Amino acid sequence: MAGRLSAARGPWRRLAAGLHQIGEVDRAVYEAIASVNTPALDSPVRRLSHVADHSVLWLGIAGGIALTGGPAGRRAAVRGLLALGTTSALVNVGVKSVWARRRPDRAGAGVPGKRHVTMPSSASFPSGHSASAFAFAGAIGRDLPLLALGLHLLAGAVAYSRIHTGVHYPGDTVIGAIIGASTAHTVTGILDRRAPALRLS
Repeated sequence: MAGRLSAARGPWRRLAAGLHQIGEVDRAVYEAIASVNTPALDSPVRRLSHVADHSVLWLGIAGGIALTGGPAGRRAAVRGLLALGTTSALVNVGVKSVWARRRPDRAGAGVPGKRHVTMPSSASFPSGHSASAFAFAGAIGRDLPLLALGLHLLAGAVAYSRIHTGVHYPGDTVIGAIIGASTAHTVTGILDRRAPALRLS
């Protein structure tokens, strides 16, 4: 998309120039993170990124909440999974197909091999892991506020892990988090509005 904008004139050309400069900053931050020696973090961050693949981490947490949290826990788990599924479809079927950003050049940036996870074949923008993480945390946290801080910290750690392992630029994860949080707010809002109607019917 940025390439199409760069061929335009006037305001569109200025927009394209602005997006290009943001991309340059994004790449610079990515390379700065790659250049920092973090041997104590590399293995646990890599494992965290891996366990979040295919939302396994969030499915496990949802199961635990549903089993131990009583009716409120089961309700929160269902809402969390609905927000997660909606966000995953929005990002992977929608946004990634429109804004087909290339994955980072991990070798060129010098990301240490011990950090590596499998490089996905999908577009880089936005981060599906980040979007799913913040969608789940946002939806669960709305119903179970005592878990909100911990889940959001875990979501942030998952988002960072995708930069640390070299498979996403920072901007991918930031926008993914915004999409996930916004989708969680929308999904839970719809469910809240429907709940009274369902009880009356």
